[in-house]
Amino acid sequence: MLAGFPILKELKLSNNRHLTGNINSLRVLKETLVMVGIGGIEYCENVQGNFMDLADFARLKELDLSWTAVTGDIRDICERDFLAMEELALPNGVYGGIGFAFQRISDAPDVISTLYPIMK
Repeated sequence: MLAGFPILKELKLSNNRHLTGNINSLRVLKETLVMVGIGGIEYCENVQGNFMDLADFARLKELDLSWTAVTGDIRDICERDFLAMEELALPNGVYGGIGFAFQRISDAPDVISTLYPIMK
């Protein structure tokens, strides 16, 4: 279905707890997407996938998946991932995401050193 929108730049889907799918399906918009926002006041628990599926979206400046069931690990981000990123909000299902509870305080520096280059 998304292939029918080949020049879509911004995708904002909010406050729909019935929303379902895998963020991997956004790959058909890899060359055009600048902003992705899924969630809002209502938790979109049926939106799944690994946030790293969007890591090579060269134009992506804003990614907000904070109210989804998306998973992954912040520490998987490499220097060639999320090149244009300005704003990043990930759910607690992502290691290092918003609300993630570290099991050991010694894990925090790895997450910070991964995020710092993206956010500066």
